Amino acid sequence: MEVGPPFPAGQPAPRPLATPGPPSPWAVVAAAVTGCWTVGLVVVGQLGGWLADQVLLASGLDRVVWLWPATVLFTVLLVGAPALTLALLPRSAAVRTTGRTWLAAALALGALGLLRAMPPVHHEAYLAALAAPAGLAALVLRALARRAAVATPRVPASAVTLLGVAGGLALLLPWAWLGALGGLLETVLAGVAAAALGVLAGALLDDAFWSRFTVGEPPRPTRLVLVGGLVAGVALLLLAAGVGQSGAQLPLLLTLPPAGFALAALHAAARRPAPTGRPGTGALRPAARWLVGLGVLGPLACTDPEEITLLLASTRDVPFWVAAAAGAGLAVAAVLAVTYGVLLGRGRRPSRRVAGVTAAALLLAVGAVAVGAGQPGLHGERLFVVLREQADLAGVPATTGRAGRDARVAEVHRRLVATAERTQADLRRDLRRLRLDHTPYYLVNAVEVDGGPAVRAWLSRRPEVARVLVSQRVRPLPAPAGRSRGTAPAPAGPEWNVRMLGADRVWSQLGVDGSGIVVGSSDSGVDGGHPALAGGFRGGDDSWHDPWNGTRAPTDQGGHGTHTTGSAVGRGGIGVAPGARWAGCVNLDRNLGNPAYYLDCLQFMLAPFPAGGDPFTDGRPARAPDILTNSWGCPALEGCDPGVLGPATAALDAAGVMVVAAAGNTGPYCGSIDDPPAPYADVLTVGAVDRQRKVTLFSSRGPVPGAAKPDLVAPGDEVLSAMPGGGYAVLSGTSMATPQVAGVVALMWSANPALVGDLPRTRQILRDTATPAVATYAARTQTCGGDRNITGAGLVDAYAAVQSARG
Repeated sequence: MEVGPPFPAGQPAPRPLATPGPPSPWAVVAAAVTGCWTVGLVVVGQLGGWLADQVLLASGLDRVVWLWPATVLFTVLLVGAPALTLALLPRSAAVRTTGRTWLAAALALGALGLLRAMPPVHHEAYLAALAAPAGLAALVLRALARRAAVATPRVPASAVTLLGVAGGLALLLPWAWLGALGGLLETVLAGVAAAALGVLAGALLDDAFWSRFTVGEPPRPTRLVLVGGLVAGVALLLLAAGVGQSGAQLPLLLTLPPAGFALAALHAAARRPAPTGRPGTGALRPAARWLVGLGVLGPLACTDPEEITLLLASTRDVPFWVAAAAGAGLAVAAVLAVTYGVLLGRGRRPSRRVAGVTAAALLLAVGAVAVGAGQPGLHGERLFVVLREQADLAGVPATTGRAGRDARVAEVHRRLVATAERTQADLRRDLRRLRLDHTPYYLVNAVEVDGGPAVRAWLSRRPEVARVLVSQRVRPLPAPAGRSRGTAPAPAGPEWNVRMLGADRVWSQLGVDGSGIVVGSSDSGVDGGHPALAGGFRGGDDSWHDPWNGTRAPTDQGGHGTHTTGSAVGRGGIGVAPGARWAGCVNLDRNLGNPAYYLDCLQFMLAPFPAGGDPFTDGRPARAPDILTNSWGCPALEGCDPGVLGPATAALDAAGVMVVAAAGNTGPYCGSIDDPPAPYADVLTVGAVDRQRKVTLFSSRGPVPGAAKPDLVAPGDEVLSAMPGGGYAVLSGTSMATPQVAGVVALMWSANPALVGDLPRTRQILRDTATPAVATYAARTQTCGGDRNITGAGLVDAYAAVQSARG
C-alpha cells in the first residue's frame, strides 16, 4: 500500500531509468586502464609536488608560486582526456557514468588545487577560499543532476545516514588522538571547508551514479560494492588530491579512497525495501556528505601544513605523527569498507537504533580521545605587530671597556623601554579592553597579539602600526619528539677546527682562554649538565630563559644549541674560548621559531631578568652578555620579513654587544644570505669552510644589498661538539662555524678588556688578520660577483687576532 506520493508535489517526475546492460569487454578494459592511469598519475603528481616544495624549502630558494597550479592543471589534462573519452564513446551506461564522474572529479581537483598558490602562512584564508569552489562545484553538479534526474523514489532512511556519520567519526578518530587543532577561526573554517567538500562528494556520488552499478532485480550487491566502490574510490582520490595545502593532502590520498566501498555498501543497504516496500536511495547523499566531510576534517583541522615538512622528519615530530594518523586512518577506512560491505552489502536493512547507538558511541569516543589522550585546546598562530616609531638611539656614547660598555647598555635599554611604553599605551589599552592576549616588546617596538585575520585587519588600520606579521606557533605533539644524543667519543685534545683557527696556541702560548667574557647562546637550548659545559654556566637567576616551554634550568631536547654552545665555550678541546662563561635562551622549539620568540631571546640578552620576571621592569642591563652567538635564521615561512629584526640588532650594536650570526645553509646559490639577521650590516655574518679551507657548497653566499656578506668564514664541516646527555656528535653547517667566531671574539676581549664593546675595532682586527679561504662554485658562471661574496674577508685566525688585539 502506498503511503504517499513517490515524488514531491509540484515537481515533474524524473525520467525513468533504463536497466543497465553489461558493458563490452573493451569498455571494461578501457575503464580499468584509465582508473590505474589516474591513480598513478595523481599519486606521483601530488607526492612529487610536495617533494619539490621541500627541496626548495631546504635549499632556501623562494617558493615557486606556479608549481602547484601547473601540477594540478597537468593532472587535470592527463586525467580528463581519457575520462572524457569514457564519458562519450562506450555504449554501456555504467562506463559512461564512470567517465563522467572521473571527469567531474578531475575538474574539481583543478578548481581546488589552484588555491595552493596561496602562501601557506595564510591558512585561514586558504580554508575560507577552499569552501567556495567546493560549494560552487556541488551546486553545479546538483543542477546537472536535476536535469538528468532518474526515477529513484525518496523515502527517509535515517539508519544509512547515521552509519555515514559513524563512518566519518571513525575516520576522524586518529586525528583527534594524534593531531591538534589550530586557532578558533582556523578550526571553524576547516569545519566549513570540510562540510562543503562533503556536499561536493554527495553531489558527485549521487543516486544516479550508484544506480548505474545496480544490476538485476533484486539488485546484486556484489557488483555494486566492488565495481561501484572502485569507481567511487578513484573519484574520491581525485577529490582528496585537491584538499589541503601542500602536504595536508597526502594523508587523504590514503584514507579517502577506501571510503568509496563503504559508500557503495551504504547504497546497497539504502536500496533494501523499507516497511513501506520502497527503497530508500535518497538517504545516501547525506550519508556521503557526513562520511566524506568528517573524513577530510581531520587533516584540515588537526594539522598545520607548514609543519608537514622533511625539515622535521629526523625525529618523531609532526611528519611522523601525520604518517601515523594516516596509517591508522587507512586501517579504519579498510575496516569500514569490509564491515559495511559484508554486513550491509549482503545483509538485511540496518537498524536505525543500532546505527544511532554506533554513531553516538563514536562521537563520545572522538570527544573523549581529543580531551584525554589527544592535545586539547586551541593552538593557533599569533600576530606580530610592528609599530611605526622605533627608539631613537642616535647619540648614545660609544664608550668601551667593561664600564663603558655597561653604561651604553643601560642607556640603550632606558631609551628602548621609554619609547615602547609611550607608543604602545593606546594599543595595549584597547587590547585589554577586547580581552586579546598580548605580549609587548621593546627591543623592537612591537606587540605579539592573539588573533586571526579579522584582528589583523583591525590592527593594520591603526595609525601607530607599521605592519602586522604572522607569528608561527608549533602545535603540540602526542609525545615528546625525543632528545637528540651523540654517540661519538669525547675528544682526546683540541679538535681539528680549533687547531685550524689557532685557538689552542692562544691558550698555550698567549695564556688567554676567554676568562672574564660572557657569551650568550640563543638556540634550541643548552644541556647545562654536560661535562664540557657545566662549569662554564654563569649561574644566577638571570642566565637562562625559555619562552617556549618555561623551563627553569638549562636543558636541550634538539641538541643543536648544546653543539653550538660547545663550539664557542666548551671545555675538553671542543670550544674556542673554554674559559668564557655562557648564558642561554631557547628560541627554537623542534627546529622552528617565530619573530616573537627570536626577539624574546635577543631582548633577554640585552637585559636579562629572573624567571617569571617582567622584561620591561625587571631587566638587568648590567648583566648583558658580551657576545651573542646566533646559529639560526628567520625565514618568511616562520613569519619574518627582511627587516623585522633590524631594530633589534641595531640596538644591540648601539649597546656594544657583538652579534654573530650564521650565514645559512642554502648555498651554493648566489644571494642566498637572506634570512634575518644574517643580511644585516651590524651583524658579524659567518660562512663555513672544510678541512681544506674550501668554502662548503652549503654555505650561503652574497651579494647582499647594502652590505658585504659574509663577513668571515670558519670551520663548519664535520665539527665535533657536545650533545645532550653528555655525549658528542659531528655536525655540519654554518651553525657550527658561527660560535667559533664568537669564541674568537671572546679570546680577543679577554686578552684586551679595553676592546669590550668596541665593535668597529674588533671587526677590523678580524678582517685584517683573516687568512685566505678557497671559494667554491656550483658552476663557473655562478661567481656571485666575486670571491668576496663567498669567502668574506677570509678564514678567521684566532692567534693573529688575539695578538693584534693585545697590541
